Amino acid sequence: MSSGEIDEALALPPAQVAQRLLAIREGQWFERKSGRISPRDLAVPVVALANAEGGTVVVGLSDGDVDGVPAARVNEFRQVAFDFTAPVVRMHAAEVVDPGSGKTLLLLSVEPGEVVHETSKGECYLRVGDESRRLTFAQRRELEFDRGHAPYDGTSAGVAVADLNAEAAEAYRKALGSASPELMLRARNLLTRDGQVNVAGYLLFGAHPQDLFPSAYVRVLRYTGLDRGTGSSLTLADEGDLRCEGSIPEQIDAASRAMEAWVPRRRALAESGRFEGVPIVPRDAWLEGLVNAVVHRSYSIAGDCIRAEIFPNRIEITSPGRFPGLADPTQPLSISRHARNPRIARVCADLGITQESGEGIRRIFAEMRRRGLTDPLYTQTAAAVRLTLSSADALPAGVRAKLPKRALEVLDALRVADRPLGTGQVAELLGLTRPTVIRHLRALRDAGVVLWVGESAKDPHATWKLTG
Repeated sequence: MSSGEIDEALALPPAQVAQRLLAIREGQWFERKSGRISPRDLAVPVVALANAEGGTVVVGLSDGDVDGVPAARVNEFRQVAFDFTAPVVRMHAAEVVDPGSGKTLLLLSVEPGEVVHETSKGECYLRVGDESRRLTFAQRRELEFDRGHAPYDGTSAGVAVADLNAEAAEAYRKALGSASPELMLRARNLLTRDGQVNVAGYLLFGAHPQDLFPSAYVRVLRYTGLDRGTGSSLTLADEGDLRCEGSIPEQIDAASRAMEAWVPRRRALAESGRFEGVPIVPRDAWLEGLVNAVVHRSYSIAGDCIRAEIFPNRIEITSPGRFPGLADPTQPLSISRHARNPRIARVCADLGITQESGEGIRRIFAEMRRRGLTDPLYTQTAAAVRLTLSSADALPAGVRAKLPKRALEVLDALRVADRPLGTGQVAELLGLTRPTVIRHLRALRDAGVVLWVGESAKDPHATWKLTG
């Protein structure tokens, strides 16, 4: 789900709005609730959205149908934030009447909070994907630690709407179906209360945001050696230093194109089933790392940019700002979703730059493991986080040395397929005979790398799968 889908639905003729809202998948910024819900229970998604990136709750839709909000309860729902949240969540309410049924829908537009909010029962929730998750005491402390101050991307940049890149703002306005750029910016909380463009709005749609934020750019560097070196031994490649400026979408586009061209390649089994030149680190892994760095960096830290450094055996992406709160960088898969820049994150999802699920780190791990590479490594310094993506094979060197070359090709075939395969499928994929493939599969099994799954020795549906 893109949050832009909600705006598109609301821009439709009244007769089509309800059915379109019923068709949209619930997600990071969207929740449907029945008109029969209690105001106290409605406070849960309101608090969860405010503690994340904001969003919309539509009251009056349930079980694929329009059940509507009774006229006597409209005011109760409008006052939910005042009566059942603390501190009071900022939200706006609007009514839409479905002509077909004559029933009323209530749309609650929740703004991202500047502090941590809770319900009147003292419970704290956070929106993660399509769930409003109740936080434990430790998780709440983590959120409070990072929300000690209002998100920096919501502070004023001191510029007016007229100072933005008109072409970029207009394209986004059309995508959201807003009547004007001002309304578009207001809908995504990119304006301050007095109508000034905030930091997020300027970084996303400014003609040259580096005029106000000199460090807000990506520097891509390519080295010829395994270390950076210094002075006369510096290994930086000739013309291997590119500064990617402009708006956030422009930075990501320019940096990704440079990395695509500069990441070393080696011959390996590709998705096509043929041996081709493939990047030493999968594109989806380093691209996810790059996007995460740009979207979630600390823009309040001046004097340092994002660096994407390419070495013959690895990629390192360094982003200003530490992990949020009590998050442990040594256990990155346990880090819960949290957007340091909620406004930037939501617009980037609208633009298709990011996804809404908050699974970025898990996606990086999955891509590296699918290629059989060592797990990503996160390290944290006093003021930055570095992601290292190594081209080293996850298979222990001792095991690799004992396996025949063709056995390694069979292993690559299973990795590329990313699913269990039958013996015949592996043979067809590699152009080898079944006896040869069986011999190599058994060697991999004996090494503890693959498993055979079947009912009997002659099971025609038996498959081989990776143990990892």
